[in-house]
Parts: sequence; C-alpha cells; structure tokens
Amino acid sequence: MPIMTPGAVAYPGTSLTFKTGGWRTARPVHRWVPAPCHAGCPAGEDPCGYVGLVAEGDIKGAWERLVAINPLPAVTGRVCDHPCEGSCHRGAYDSPIAIHNVERWLGDEAARAAWAYPLPLLPAEAKTVAVVGAGPAGLSCAYHLRRLGIRAMVIDRLPLAGGTLRTALPSYRLPREVLDREVERLMATVNFLPHTSLGRDVTLEELTREYAAVFLAPGRQQPRAWDVDGRVPRDLHAALPLLEAWVAFGKVPEIHSAVIVGGGNSAIDMARVLARTGAKVHLVTHDVRPAPGVPRDLAMKAAPRDIRQAEEEGVTVHVEHAIHHLILRGEKVVGVELVRVKKLARDEGHYEIVPFEGTETVLHVDQVIPAVGQTVAPEGMESLLAARGFFAVDGTGRVPGHDALFAGGDARAGAWGTVSGAVGDGRRAALAIEAHLSGKAQEPARDAEPITFSGLNLNYFEHAARAEEIVLPPDRRLALEEIAAGLSGPEVALEAVRCLSCGTCMACDNCWTVCPDQAVLKMHAPAGMRYLTDYDYCKGCGLCAHECPVGFIAMVDETS
Repeated sequence: MPIMTPGAVAYPGTSLTFKTGGWRTARPVHRWVPAPCHAGCPAGEDPCGYVGLVAEGDIKGAWERLVAINPLPAVTGRVCDHPCEGSCHRGAYDSPIAIHNVERWLGDEAARAAWAYPLPLLPAEAKTVAVVGAGPAGLSCAYHLRRLGIRAMVIDRLPLAGGTLRTALPSYRLPREVLDREVERLMATVNFLPHTSLGRDVTLEELTREYAAVFLAPGRQQPRAWDVDGRVPRDLHAALPLLEAWVAFGKVPEIHSAVIVGGGNSAIDMARVLARTGAKVHLVTHDVRPAPGVPRDLAMKAAPRDIRQAEEEGVTVHVEHAIHHLILRGEKVVGVELVRVKKLARDEGHYEIVPFEGTETVLHVDQVIPAVGQTVAPEGMESLLAARGFFAVDGTGRVPGHDALFAGGDARAGAWGTVSGAVGDGRRAALAIEAHLSGKAQEPARDAEPITFSGLNLNYFEHAARAEEIVLPPDRRLALEEIAAGLSGPEVALEAVRCLSCGTCMACDNCWTVCPDQAVLKMHAPAGMRYLTDYDYCKGCGLCAHECPVGFIAMVDETS
C-alpha cells in the first residue's frame, strides 16, 4: 500500500489511492441550457449550434445542422425579421451576432457547392401524406416528413412552388434566382402536383380518403374587409393584389400620393414599391416602432431594418395614428384625417385603440391602400373554417375532431405571419403526423427557459465590432436589384467567433485547466460531451463552474 511520509513526499500511485471525492457536498454537472437565440426563433433553429460549427470551420456540418430544422436558409436569411438577434445576449455586451447573415451565407454556400439535403432512403412501405399549399409551411412540412421516412405529395393551385414568397415578395428583398434555386433543390426531394385547387380539382374528402394524413397550409389569400365608419372608396385596392401585380408584371395603377394602412410586411413592401414609382407615400399604423423592451403585440410586425429602409426611400411613417375620417369627392379619395391613438391592453390578449381628440391632422392623397391582413380563402374548406378566417388547431397542429388532419402556417389562428414562423409550423406538424401514423402519443413541446445574461462569465470574451453587410444607398434602390449584399465567407467566420456560445460547451478547456484535482478528463465526443468529470477525485470546489464562460457547468447539491 502506498505510504504518505510526514514530509508530504508521495510515492508513485498515491494520488490515485486517496479518492478525495468523498469530501464533496456539491457536484459539477454538464447541463445544456438553450441559448436565447434558440428560444427566440419561431422556426426552432439553434443558431448557437450552427454558428459554433462555422467558428470551428465545419461549414457543411453547420449547414446540415441548420437544415435539420429549416430547409430554406437562403430565403429566411434574407426575409426573416430575425427575432433571434433581438434576443442575442451579445447585444447586451456590444452588438448582436449577425445570425441572419450567417444563415443566408450557409444557404448560398450549400447551393454553390451543390450539397444534397441529408435525407434517409424511403422504405418501400412508406406512407404518403398530402400537403396542401407550397408556401414555406407546406414546403417545410413536406421536407420534414421526408426526413422522417414519409412520402409527401405537395398540392398547389399555382404552377410553381413558393407561395407568397414567389407571388408577393419584391425581388429587391428576395431575388427570384435565390428563391428558384432553393425551392427547386427542396422540391427534388418530394412529389409536386401543381395547377390543383382544393374545392375545384380535388376535395378535402378525397384527400383524407386517399392519403394517410393531410396538412393544410393554404396561406392567407383573401384580403380583410376595410372601411372607415362604413365608407369605402370606389376605387379601393388592397395591398396584396397590388403587390402580386407588381411582382408579376412590374407595374401598379398610376398613383401620385397614397396612405398605406398597416404596420406589417405587406404594408412596408407596398409603401416601398409605390415610392419606387415616384408616389408620395404615407404609412399609418396604430402600432409603435419595434424596439428592445417593446412588447411584440404592441409593435409593428415589419422588421426594423425594413422600416428604416422604407424611410430612407422616402416613405413617411406615422406610428400610433389611425384614419379618423375619409375625405371623399363623390366616391373618390382626396384626403384623410388622421388622429393620434394609443393601443391599450384589455382582457385575454385583446387591445383597444383609443383616439385622442384634438390631435387630428389632414393628409391630401389620392389613394388609400389597406394592408390590414388577409384571411384564408374558404374554397374547399368551408366546413372546417365555418365563420372563422383561420384554422383552429391544438398544440401539435391537429384540427380538433379530425385525427389525420393538420393545419399550419399563416392559415393557423394566432399565426404571426412570418416566414420563419411558417417553417416552424411545418416542422412541428410533420413531427405530429409521424407520431400519429406510428401510433405514438405526442404532447406539445415545453421549451426550457433560456440561459440568462448573468449566467455567462464575460471575463473570457473581448469586445468586437459586428460585421455589417453592404447595403445599396437609397438613390440606387430604383430597380429590382437586391438591396443587401450579405457577408463574405471571411466576414461570416469572424462573426461566428463573436458568438458567446450561451449554454453550450465551446471546448475552451477552462474546466480542464483550472481543476486542482485533475478530475476533468478530455474526451473525443460530440459537442456537449467533450469533458468527463471523475467524481472519485472531484472535491466539489466549484472552480470549473465558476470559470465556465458559457454557463454549461452547474453545481448541484450532492444529495439531489
């Protein structure tokens, strides 16, 4: 047996004999906690994970991790309002990670390198699910069904897939070649039946009879009715049909001055399109500008970047205003009376728009264009929609009372109306459909609380400026050229290194370095399991947890 001498001289093997783990009252554990960017992504992406792989130089691995959740990164990297960046803890340190630019670059790089989506072979006995609608929700659902070993038949009334991405998004935000490239790559993995309208070419009853399950993602195509005190101008145009005409034909009716009513993406897009024609454009919304600390229900739905660019292009934005009266000559608009308003919260998530008397102002315009949202066109789905304009679904996306019928995307009640939200709906519906077909019970996911800013050890990070993409100056935003250029590969690599890796092991070696008992052992294993604690020798001093930069190590009571 090894002997310890009074002079503290140890013979070989004595350090392994005296197991100091018995002194411990608390033990360090590896505990993955979601980063705020993950919690803030409607699609369910884990930016911390794929940005970390970019920082390590594993570009293809980063893309594969990204498309395991979102199959349209080149699209969402351009048009998403990226709430992940608003949640990013780096923003409280200096400035958020440019997550959308990393996502966009990965999507573009995958197309350039012709990387194939990582999909399993379909078994011969694979069942087939019908997906109605080839917009982002339908495409996402079809793709994730295919990932789960289920065939998908995508049905759409249009000749090409893409939905509103194709029909109503101006190409200066989403170039057609980018959309075509990504959608074509995705559609090569599923079956597609174009020129097929629900209610005209096929009935819902036929689909539910012929397919193992049905996912409804028709989007919102029917503009909401709009009036002011019951008055409607004779030549009223809603924003969505005008945007579709602009995208399809490159022109809109001649308008010299206009008020756009609304604060969402369609309102901003419509305002910017009209500004390009030389019209004087005002945008009126009862919402406030989106900003840190502003509740999302009170803020304009459009991305702050797009609002800012619209103003640079000459659009005048009137926040917390509403149209009080229409000024008509005969049945034609010659002006509007605006009034200041306040959006006040009421019970059960409802809001009341309260006007302030004495704040009225007049704008002289020749057109009012409502962009106050759309509802689902009911053809072929009347029995499901009843008097509602959207589908009511449970937490898994299932239509109540119909075991094999699911719905999502913009057509779902409560949807925020974003591309990333639709992608997330499609993925969650695919998981629910797979559970239904395999007979497994599925409960709605319960997201864990993300790691707090105070849970990080910022002593191990240096300040670094955010990489900013080149944006066309306003005087050059006249054609259909894409406004934002994105980041280069080297810029993306530098941006990835800025990530704080919140809640996720970054293999920094701190725990291995500072452990006084050498109880932390290195391993060759995937991220999150790169170190192992030998509890025979760990005294529970807590140095590893204290010095962990990312909050991945927690001390728990030894008895728990």
